[in-house]
Amino acid sequence: MLQPNIIKTTENPLQTIEVEVYDEYGEKLVKQIACERPLTVMLNWKEVVTLMTLGSRPESLVLGYLKNQGFITDPSAVESIIIDWETHSAAVVTKENVEGVEQALKKKTVTSGCGQGTMYGNVMMQLEGYQVPQITVKQSDVYATLEALTHYNDTYKKAGAVHGCAVCNNNQVQSFVEDVGRHNAVDTLAGEMWINQDSGDDKIFYTTGRLTSEMVIKVAQMGIPVLLSRSGVTQMGLDLARQFGITTIARAKGLRFQVFTGGDKMTFDVKGESQ
Repeated sequence: MLQPNIIKTTENPLQTIEVEVYDEYGEKLVKQIACERPLTVMLNWKEVVTLMTLGSRPESLVLGYLKNQGFITDPSAVESIIIDWETHSAAVVTKENVEGVEQALKKKTVTSGCGQGTMYGNVMMQLEGYQVPQITVKQSDVYATLEALTHYNDTYKKAGAVHGCAVCNNNQVQSFVEDVGRHNAVDTLAGEMWINQDSGDDKIFYTTGRLTSEMVIKVAQMGIPVLLSRSGVTQMGLDLARQFGITTIARAKGLRFQVFTGGDKMTFDVKGESQ
């Protein structure tokens, strides 16, 4: 297990706050809204990006971001992570200098991620010819996983305006995170799995957001073979899922879902239940 020295100079900030609003009849109400704040990521004191985030698990978020963008490939290289919410910064220090940061920054492609989303030029080269592990998925397992997920989404239930992502295994939610952008949530889970040296071989990844190219690439980097979403799929997301061998299940809510890729790996064992 990776154990970098994590230093937090301040406590993690609030996820929601109360505000007064007026409804359509002019009546005053007290409602919760999600908190959004900037977090500037620095790698060996070089500024890389500013993420807009809830800030619930910042150390996992920044590690997952740097891993998914190809800045850090060896988890043992990480010496420390310093989180300072007074300056809204997260500094990742490695044992050795990470080369190519400035070159990588010149090759970024802006993607469709909410608020901020970038995938760097060398990511697709790193994934050339890559295939995720192949597993069979039961219809009943999809239903059980969706049922388990109904017990989460705390911030969304209070305030809305956030996305949720989860790593699921054996019909249970292994880890769940919410953030203002789905790309932040997936990076947080990727960083958490990286810290714990946890394999994605037998996992299902769930997201409330749409399955864009960015989401499919990040799930492929985590080595997770099944991608489940309550939203839809884009054309490029579909093409990449086919390329990586990822089973994509979208429009999943209640007893309904649509399998866009990997239908040959599905076992439909609850006939008639989704009608």
